Amino acid sequence: MACLSPSRLCARVQDKLMCQFGHKVRRQTVFVKLKPPGPTPLRIFGRTCQRVTTCGPACGSAGMGPAAAGAVRRLASSLQSTSTGSLPDYGSQIVDPYRLLEDDLNGIYEDIRSELERNTNQAELNTIATYYFDGQGKALRPMVAILMARAVNYHVYGENSALLPSQRQVAMISEMIHSASLIHDDVIDQSDFRRGKPSVNVLWNHKKVAMAGDFILAVASMMIARLRSDEVTLVLSQVVTDLVQGEFMQLGSKETENERFAHYLTKTYRKTASLIANSVKAVALLSGADEATSELAFQYGRNLGLSFQLVDDLLDFVSSAQARKHGVEAARLAADLADSPYQKALALTTDLVLNRIK
Repeated sequence: MACLSPSRLCARVQDKLMCQFGHKVRRQTVFVKLKPPGPTPLRIFGRTCQRVTTCGPACGSAGMGPAAAGAVRRLASSLQSTSTGSLPDYGSQIVDPYRLLEDDLNGIYEDIRSELERNTNQAELNTIATYYFDGQGKALRPMVAILMARAVNYHVYGENSALLPSQRQVAMISEMIHSASLIHDDVIDQSDFRRGKPSVNVLWNHKKVAMAGDFILAVASMMIARLRSDEVTLVLSQVVTDLVQGEFMQLGSKETENERFAHYLTKTYRKTASLIANSVKAVALLSGADEATSELAFQYGRNLGLSFQLVDDLLDFVSSAQARKHGVEAARLAADLADSPYQKALALTTDLVLNRIK
C-alpha cells in the first residue's frame, strides 16, 4: 500500500485484490476516505471493504523504491485531474451517503417484498418476483432518489424538512423497475449468475421468469397510481418506455463507427440513465419544487446514470473522458442546490460512481 498524502485519496497499485465481500477490485482503483482512520469499516455502494489507511507525506515512499513511489505520485496526479476538469473539493463535510440515509433506506427491500406479496396468491410467482430483493444489491437507485429528495426538500423548505412517504415510494418503485429489467435481461441474455448466485432463468422456466418481470412492473405501476400525481405518473411511465426501447436498440447494430457510438449513447440513456433521471425528477416534483429545480434534478440523474454505465462498460479505465465529464457535470448541478449534508452527498456520489468498486 502506498499512501499518497493525508488527503482523502489513496491509490492501491496492484493488479488484483479481493474485498471482504469477494468482488475483484480493478487495478488503479481509487478509494475515497469518508472518515478519519480507524477500525470502522468503509461502506461504498452498500458493501463493506477494508478501510484504506491514510498517513503523512513521509509514508509515500515507505517500502518502495524511488521509481515506484514516483509512479504512484504520477498516478494520483492523473486521477485527480483530466482534460475535462476535476470533481470539486467537498471540504470537511464529506459523508457516506449510505450512512447519511441509513434510517431512510432501512427495510426498503422488506417493504418491496411486502408490496409484491400482497398482490399475488401464487407462491411460485412471488418467489421468483422477490428473488433479487434479498438485500444483496447496491441499492444505488433508491439511495440516489432519497438523497435527491432530501436535498431538494432542504433546498425548498430548509433544514426542518422531512422525507415524504411518497418520495420513499418513488425510491422503492425505481428499484422495482430496475430489478424487473434485470429479470428480463437474464432471459434475453441467458445469464447464469447475478449478484453472486444463480440467475432466475437458471432456476425457473423462461416463460415464468418473463411473467414475473411483468408482474413487478405491474405492481410498480399500481404504486405509481397511488401517488395521485399526473405529472409524476407521466415522468415514471417514461422510464418503462425508455427501457423497452433500450432493449430493442441493444439487439440492433449500426454500420459506421459514428453511428455505433451514437447508438450506444442513446441506448445507455434509455436502459440506465432514464430510470435515475426520471426518479430524481419525480421526487423533486413531489416536493413542490419549481420547474428549474426539477430540471436540475433530472439533469443530475441523467449525467450520473450515463457516468455509471460508462464506467461499467469501460472496465479497463479508472475514469475515462467518456464517463468523467458526466460525473463532473452531475457534481456541478448538485452544487446549485442549497448547502446541506444531502447536497454534499449528491456531489460525493458522482465521485463514488467514477471510482467505485464494481
